Amino acid sequence: MTWKPHATVAAIVERDGKFLMVEENVEGKIVYNQPAGHLDPGENLIDAVIRETREETAWSFTPEALVGIYLWPQPNTGRAFLRFAFCGSCSDHQAGQALDEGILRALWLSKDELQNSKKLRSPMVLKNIDDFLAGHRYPLDILSTVDYEK
Repeated sequence: MTWKPHATVAAIVERDGKFLMVEENVEGKIVYNQPAGHLDPGENLIDAVIRETREETAWSFTPEALVGIYLWPQPNTGRAFLRFAFCGSCSDHQAGQALDEGILRALWLSKDELQNSKKLRSPMVLKNIDDFLAGHRYPLDILSTVDYEK
């Protein structure tokens, strides 16, 4: 059996001490997460985080830096997630846009509100925010998509 972690992206957006989050229903449980999701076939990481943020929050996300790459082996399931977390800014909110299935709403929460909520989707949520607040930033050109000819 080949071990294959799920490749995911996440957006970290801070405004006035609060972070753009989504409240979502995951298997009947209401949790908070960054706008995040899976990398689609044929998609690069930058396009994926822009798409996921728009789909989940109705905001247009402009990535500015990579905050970090995180591997989280999910306890008790055997699944693992490889998350590429980006920071950036948002604009062009489309308030009337329908959000992705399972997303209840987008909201802005402080780190304290998140820490005290006990509703985090994974430990990566606070780890991403801690690294962002610590100033972790890597240039976007560190990422490459290598195309090949058949």
